[in-house]
Amino acid sequence: MITAGIDVGSTTCKTVLLDGEKVLGQTIIPSGSLPSKSAVDVFEKCCAETGVGKSQIDAVAVTGYGRRLAGFGDMVITEIKACGLGAINTPSPFGRIFTIVDVGGQDTKVISLNETGDVEDFAMNDKCAAGTGRFLEVLAHKLELTYEQFVEAALMSKNMIHMNSTCAVFAESEVVSLLARGIDKADIAAAATNSIADRVCSMMRRVGQKETICFAGGGARNRALVKAVEENINMNIFVPEQPQTMIALGAAIAARDKLTGKPKTNE
Repeated sequence: MITAGIDVGSTTCKTVLLDGEKVLGQTIIPSGSLPSKSAVDVFEKCCAETGVGKSQIDAVAVTGYGRRLAGFGDMVITEIKACGLGAINTPSPFGRIFTIVDVGGQDTKVISLNETGDVEDFAMNDKCAAGTGRFLEVLAHKLELTYEQFVEAALMSKNMIHMNSTCAVFAESEVVSLLARGIDKADIAAAATNSIADRVCSMMRRVGQKETICFAGGGARNRALVKAVEENINMNIFVPEQPQTMIALGAAIAARDKLTGKPKTNE
């Protein structure tokens, strides 16, 4: 039985193909202006890369920001539920995952799971870009750095400074002001990263932070952000090998469980 999970995000689209318990393939592409086209493109690309014909796929579940705009699929599942399913089916060296941090391009989520793997509570920052990965991308551009250079700069910072702005628009102006004062770009990058880490940790406290903590989404690839959150809570965080496809994996699991009628997780 082969199922597919498609995560139509604001920045990237992801597909995971699942054969029972085995991941056959996973694909990530940049999101285009049309969610329906992006969903089809990433699905077809994953099928081509794994050598699986679309006719061989028994069910497709769609999730993410553009889940209701994809225009195809057998079921739609929320990102919160998909993230929980993906997390509890991802082996962690720290034990069962109870808290998930997902920093995406458009929003940031913190999800708390109970002993049986059900979503117990969650918090979401989707009103302001200042709590998202897009915030750091914008500031990297303002500093005339690539995103990768921005992350490396933040890791090299030796001086702790504080950014006052909690709004993405005002933060750009603050960056200009800091540069004019001769503040090193690395210290500005670190300050911006710490500001997001502070927001994430505040959300974690709101939902009731529990071990083990898993970092998912594109933000998990930002080593400076992961380090800043770890230092804030004084705790190690588990980052999966493929953090960006965890939600798509959860969607594929939801499709599988719907077909079998015997969910192994939190359906």
